[in-house]
Amino acid sequence: MKPVGSITRGTTNPNRLRRVDNWIAATLGGALRRAADPLVVDLGFGASPITAIELHARLGVPVVGLEIAPDRVAAARPYETAGLRFQLGGFELAGLRPTLVRAFNVLRQYDEADVPGAWAAMTATGALLVEGTCDELGRLAAWALVSPTGPRTLTLAARLADLDTPGTLAERLPKALIHHNVPGARIHALLDALDTGWRAAAPLSVFGPRQRWRAAVEAARGAGWPVLDRPARWRLGEVTVPYAAVAP
Repeated sequence: MKPVGSITRGTTNPNRLRRVDNWIAATLGGALRRAADPLVVDLGFGASPITAIELHARLGVPVVGLEIAPDRVAAARPYETAGLRFQLGGFELAGLRPTLVRAFNVLRQYDEADVPGAWAAMTATGALLVEGTCDELGRLAAWALVSPTGPRTLTLAARLADLDTPGTLAERLPKALIHHNVPGARIHALLDALDTGWRAAAPLSVFGPRQRWRAAVEAARGAGWPVLDRPARWRLGEVTVPYAAVAP
């Protein structure tokens, strides 16, 4: 089966995807435990296999790292274990039928028009997809949870100690949203609501950035945004909303 997709830059760093991995473990761990075959695919693991290795360690389920570049697959093979494999593949998932696919910093390098087809290909066998983008050190991240019937949620996440304003997360939005962060668009309105709450909560900075972030999320919820998660996730620097609330 010929891999579907294009070779991307492949840059990565240890712990770059820790925020999304921890979210997957907390939010989708139940679905993985209930699955008859809890296989997870790390699509586009890059020039180093480290993020696939970390994903396997964090979830404790079988993981297959897929790359469209044969040299990257060959370089990763020495790191294989009983529960971790690497092989050639793209959006067609090399014929695998995983329960979950993680595709990070992949579609960012494609055109927005390519996103719906890529989402459909990766969820065609019933898999859930976590697709998003983060900065080089994993301090800013955003991802969509996509099911075979379409996107379900959007999560924004940041290392709060380094966060300037919530609006900074705009530069890490998934490809499907990043070009829509303009006045009048719903994703712009959400980031603006978080920014407004962040500014209003400036006096709480003396108690730490977690208190300020929590106040910003509560302000956005008070303004009518349908926040799905609870304070236990907010204190980690996250907020999750239905994708429909921000869809273009």
